[in-house]
Amino acid sequence: MPLPLPRLRTVVLVAGAALLAKRALHRRIQNSPLWPLPALEEPVSGHSERRTTATRRLLITERTTPAEGVVQLRLEGSALPAWRPGAHLDLLLPSGLVRQYSLCGDPADPDTYTIATRLVEDGRGGSREVHERLQEGEEVEIHDPRNRFPLADAPAYLFVAGGIGITPILPMLRSVAASGADWRLLYGGRTRASMPFLDEIEKLGAEGRRVTVVPEDEAGHPDAAAALADTAEGTAVYCCGPGPLMDAVTAALPPGRTLHLERFTAAASSADSGPFEVELRRSGRTVRVAAGQSVLAAVRDELPYVSYSCEQGFCGTCQQRVLAGEIDHRDELLTESERDDSMLICVSRCRGERLVLDL
Repeated sequence: MPLPLPRLRTVVLVAGAALLAKRALHRRIQNSPLWPLPALEEPVSGHSERRTTATRRLLITERTTPAEGVVQLRLEGSALPAWRPGAHLDLLLPSGLVRQYSLCGDPADPDTYTIATRLVEDGRGGSREVHERLQEGEEVEIHDPRNRFPLADAPAYLFVAGGIGITPILPMLRSVAASGADWRLLYGGRTRASMPFLDEIEKLGAEGRRVTVVPEDEAGHPDAAAALADTAEGTAVYCCGPGPLMDAVTAALPPGRTLHLERFTAAASSADSGPFEVELRRSGRTVRVAAGQSVLAAVRDELPYVSYSCEQGFCGTCQQRVLAGEIDHRDELLTESERDDSMLICVSRCRGERLVLDL
């Protein structure tokens, strides 16, 4: 039964008024810098391409122990993205933690990724979860490989590895050995039993005495300065391992050599680590970041929903846009263009007294 004409006229008028009000409110939001939120471009927060990277599920088909305290996992899928020596992937652990592990298998195998990790007794839980929870026959999620430690063409190579730092370097050794390139390896560890892939590595370098193995319990620490002094100009130097080892290589690097580093944790900055303020522009709040406190920790006291994962400056989950202030970048992930106007708030800080974030 059709509505009486007066009632129909009333419905039309109410609907028209609601539409006009909605349009007026929309214009007000777009034009106003203050109400109800600043009219900024879309923020990085919650929209990072790295956070929305598609995951893929792989099957753990083999779990081995290549050295004391080290677990190696063979992950199988189908037609996996190609990778080159030096690449790593993000492993999404069942607890929700995300950890980065270097690929140490064969890049020519299209259906398999291989990773290895050492148990860190006093770590933040990622390695323990891998060691205690991940077993053959289970599925895990990953993000596709990335490479910030690529093997470049060079007339000669010196590789310096400490302990589990051998994982990104192992595929490089296989590659340069197969190509006939001039290469040397200085490999240190606590004991021979704790040094993964040692048998394979010594076989690769058997001809020409290319490999120097330095177990700490037998010979102390590797002499990086002596190894570097024996290199020719133009040598590419690749180093992965504990911070003191990489610091020693950096300090002793002769002129004319190129240095490539892969860190387990974000590099410390020599800049002032004192307190500073962070304005959260869209939220209308200001937080104080204490000396020794991360921006992430200070921000989460006010905005608990802010995303984060690795807390080491590797995964990009906590990337935020910076609207003002000078950034002290301490991450190992962002490109130079990204560093112009964004930061990873889990590790990076402020070089002055104030930062303004699009949060």
